[in-house]
Amino acid sequence: MDVRLKKLLFRSAHRGTKEIDLILGGFAADRLESLTPDQIDRFEALLETQDPNLYDWLAGLAPPPPEYDTDVLAMIRAHRRVPGAS
Repeated sequence: MDVRLKKLLFRSAHRGTKEIDLILGGFAADRLESLTPDQIDRFEALLETQDPNLYDWLAGLAPPPPEYDTDVLAMIRAHRRVPGAS
């Protein structure tokens, strides 16, 4: 695994909010190496968002802004069913 992916893997599981750490960390551990370079860019952009917003998008409590409503967000939703998501 290259350095960028290792950093993303670490950041995914060490964000500060336990729920998001588990969701993103699990997704990254299982799927990060299989993502395309463009998908990795979109994943990294999601890591830049605030945990409460990201959780709301993943749980279906709020619609994500168009720039974050991507295939990667859909993959994360499908990877681990988020509590409360419909």
